[in-house]
Amino acid sequence: MTAPPSTGTFTPRPGSAPFGRMVAAQATLELRLLLRNGEQVLLTLVIPVLVLLGLTLTSVVDVGPGERVDVVIPGVIALAVLSTAFTGQAIATGFERRYGVLKRLAATPLPRAGLIAGKTAAVLALQALQMVLLGGVALTLGWSPHGSPAVVGVLLVAATAAFSGLAFVMAGTLRAETTLAGANLVYLLLLGLGGVIVPLDRYPAGLAGALGLLPLGALTEGLRAVLAGTGVPWGPFGVLLAWALGAVTLAVRTFRWE
Repeated sequence: MTAPPSTGTFTPRPGSAPFGRMVAAQATLELRLLLRNGEQVLLTLVIPVLVLLGLTLTSVVDVGPGERVDVVIPGVIALAVLSTAFTGQAIATGFERRYGVLKRLAATPLPRAGLIAGKTAAVLALQALQMVLLGGVALTLGWSPHGSPAVVGVLLVAATAAFSGLAFVMAGTLRAETTLAGANLVYLLLLGLGGVIVPLDRYPAGLAGALGLLPLGALTEGLRAVLAGTGVPWGPFGVLLAWALGAVTLAVRTFRWE
C-alpha cells in the first residue's frame, strides 16, 4: 500500500483573495444591486433623458447660441455622472451603513479601499450604459459630436473618482438621514449652478470662474470644450484630478463601516 500524499486535495489554504479579485467581485455585486433598484434606475437613467428631451425640444431656457442639442448634451452627461457617482452612491452607501450591511463586510478581508474601488467600478459600468442611452437619444435629436472619445473618457473617469470620493466622505461620516438630505440638496444646487442647464460662460465672469473650480462645473466645461472640437481642456481636467485625489484620499482615511 502506498503512503498518502503529504499534501492532499482538501488541504485548507486560508487567506484572502488578491485585491484585484476582491474588487472585481464587489463591483459585480454592486452593479447587480444598482440595476435592481428602481429608484436608482430612475435617478441615473430616466431623469437625464427627460432633461435632455426637455431642454432640446423646448425653448423655455435660453442656452445660448448654437444647436440646442449640441449645447445641452455635455451638461446632461455631467448630470448623469453626478447622479450616479455622487447622489445615488452616497444615499445607498449611507443606508447600507445604517442597516449594518457594511458592518458585516468589515468582517471580511475586503479593505475600505477595496469597497470604494468596487463601488466606483460598478458606477463606471453603469455610466457606460448611460452614455450609450444618452448618446443614442442625442443623435436622434440631431447631435453632431466632435473631439476625441478618449479625452471624454478620461474626463468622465476623473469626475467619477471625484464624485465617488465625496460620496464616501459623506456616507462614511454622517447619519443616513443627513446623507439623504445633503446629497439631494447638493444635487439640486449643482443642477442650477454647475453649468448643466446654462453654460458657465453665460454667467458673470467672477461667478463663472468660481463655479468652474467645482467638480461639476469643471466637467461640464471640459465636456463642452472637447465635444466642440476645441482640443484638450487641461484646466478642467486639472481641477477634476485635484478633486479626485483629495476626495478619494479623504474617503479612505475617514470612512467608517458603522
